[in-house]
Amino acid sequence: MHSELVYTRKGSGEPLVLIHGIGHRRQAWDPVFEQLAEKYDVIAVDLAGFGESAAYPVGVKYDMASACDNLEDNFHAWGIDRPHVVGNSLGGAIALELGSRGLVRSATALSPAGFFGVVNKVQTFALLILLRISSLLPDGALRFVSRRSWGRKLAGSSLYSHPERFTAEEVYGDARSLKNCTAFERTILAGVGYTFTSGVAVPTTIAWGTRDLILPYSSSAIAQERLPQAQHVALPHCGHVPMIDDPELIVRVIDNTVAATSAANEQAA
Repeated sequence: MHSELVYTRKGSGEPLVLIHGIGHRRQAWDPVFEQLAEKYDVIAVDLAGFGESAAYPVGVKYDMASACDNLEDNFHAWGIDRPHVVGNSLGGAIALELGSRGLVRSATALSPAGFFGVVNKVQTFALLILLRISSLLPDGALRFVSRRSWGRKLAGSSLYSHPERFTAEEVYGDARSLKNCTAFERTILAGVGYTFTSGVAVPTTIAWGTRDLILPYSSSAIAQERLPQAQHVALPHCGHVPMIDDPELIVRVIDNTVAATSAANEQAA
């Protein structure tokens, strides 16, 4: 199964693939993209059915097996082998699944899905569905809200600690992307029963925003219990999508994971 994914690519060095969360788009990585491109061959991708990428072919499930298989196919199409991957939310879970399959060199997961408590799961899916419903307003209403500071704060307060850092065009673009994505409901349905239960086969970092309202920071304790071999990092004052809240910290976390891969390779040699 191969579904061609839309992506933005820049830089040179070791390959680094950036994977967004449910309902988002590759532009989620804009706050760190240029800085990462100074040292890596960076590819920010739109997952199938999100952003500008077409949905999967009819009959293909929106589950982790499909996501990993499709990304592996796209890695080959892009001419890269076992890249480093960084993912947020749904993308974080995909990064961990790719790591468990040994398809990547390292995995950095920012507030990954798959480590739900019972109450947290209800809270998470309720907030995500509310965001989806709010995006279904007419485009004129979305633009009106995005042009006002209170509107940008309202639109992003569940995702970021600093929603005011986004421009009106960025907020409007994100809202329209969430509105027009074709994979949201199918991904939500698949996610209801999803739990990350695999181990990790590569250097792995799980980093969690301490002000995460979508997947609360308490979920990090579940991740630490299930994956004690991973590096676990707190992201102070960061929300669910932490790249805008502390871009310098996110770049350091990624750099440290990549460096751990080099150290592991040296020890193996």
